[in-house]
Amino acid sequence: MQATIQYINKELAGNYPKSEISGFVRLIFESVCGWSFTEQILKRNEKLSRLEIQKIEAIIKRLKTSEPIQYILGETEFYGLNLKVTPSVLIPRNETIELVRWILDEPNNEKCNVIDVGTGSGCIALALKRQLKKANVLGVDISEEALNVAKENAVFNKLNVNFLRTDILNWEKFNWDTFDLIVSNPPYVREIEKQEMHQNVLKYEPPNALFVSDKNPLVFYIRIADFAQKHLINSGKLFFEINEFFGDEICTMLKHKGFVDIEMKKDINGKNRMVYCRKKK
Repeated sequence: MQATIQYINKELAGNYPKSEISGFVRLIFESVCGWSFTEQILKRNEKLSRLEIQKIEAIIKRLKTSEPIQYILGETEFYGLNLKVTPSVLIPRNETIELVRWILDEPNNEKCNVIDVGTGSGCIALALKRQLKKANVLGVDISEEALNVAKENAVFNKLNVNFLRTDILNWEKFNWDTFDLIVSNPPYVREIEKQEMHQNVLKYEPPNALFVSDKNPLVFYIRIADFAQKHLINSGKLFFEINEFFGDEICTMLKHKGFVDIEMKKDINGKNRMVYCRKKK
């Protein structure tokens, strides 16, 4: 195992920082050998099979092209859930974990009807259902491929969440129940921001789940707010993950549409990344 670790460090040096390579080592041995982090420490001197070495070499080759480790391994962890991820869905970020925590910190969510708009891998919907066992949770997305991944994640994690293909930009064309809580992490990255993004995101993650036009960057927030006005119960809650550059604009839009108790929250890095509001009684 030690020789393989040295090989990984040597091959990836210059491509990734040392701390990230250390994380790759843990994930690779967990995936290829089935060893927990503790087992990896105990088995430092154990010799790997030729097949295991070949699998690791194939992973390293793909990592050198900037392909995300989550897509290579086909899975990731999110709020204690093991989730399948493919290039059809975004890789869940730490900011989204913070959004889930904020929702769960709010009182009176136990028996609510929840909709997760733009569910992708189902990470938010499934994490909420795992904690709010009596809640009815629906995840919607326009991508059939994404919904297939979300459904597989629900089955694997034994969570009863419903999923529906729909275009939230044209929500009036569909029949809806009413909801106590609406949450969304919609596309919010402007085309102009592409030049600041890492290649592993630009080359591999689904652009339809990431980008909006520079001319109408708040399109999803506006349409989801309109949807909430119609289908959120009085005093119902609306949560957004947001682009850090548009927090004030989103809060102003929500105020103009009549929402109350509007609050913007910073993430662990001190950036405005989440917004909460309630529908007025």
